[in-house]
Amino acid sequence: MKALVTALLAGSIFGVGLCISGMTDPKNIIAFLDVTGHWSPNLAGVMLGAVAVHTAWLRWGTRNSAMAAPSLSPRVGIDGALLGGAALFGVGCGLAGYCPGPSVVAVATGALAPLVFVAAMLAGMVLNAAVRRQSPGRALDAPPAGSKQPG
Repeated sequence: MKALVTALLAGSIFGVGLCISGMTDPKNIIAFLDVTGHWSPNLAGVMLGAVAVHTAWLRWGTRNSAMAAPSLSPRVGIDGALLGGAALFGVGCGLAGYCPGPSVVAVATGALAPLVFVAAMLAGMVLNAAVRRQSPGRALDAPPAGSKQPG
């Protein structure tokens, strides 16, 4: 129960931060990607803040065994699945103007666009799970061939 309350609190703080920073408005995401037009650095500031918090957690938070992650990086190396997933993620965010977190927060507005984005995101998760079940010998979580296992 404590973990559930902690997750709810952390998610709520994240959602409030997204609203305050304006990242639930797709215009801000698209403005960041428009480097030849009316570019806006707002998203870069939000990303730098997130990286700073995560870096602090990696540095000091993981010293507490209750906060330590079971595995910080299950994969070692860069492969086609990672590059393809990153490209698909970037294209989806660029076309829609939403990233997963802000889209979930924006669903509360009742607007159609975030609802469609979240539905497509959930469909992608279901499709990914189905592909993983159909291809157990080709584990998408496995490190690329020739890479060293962590630990």
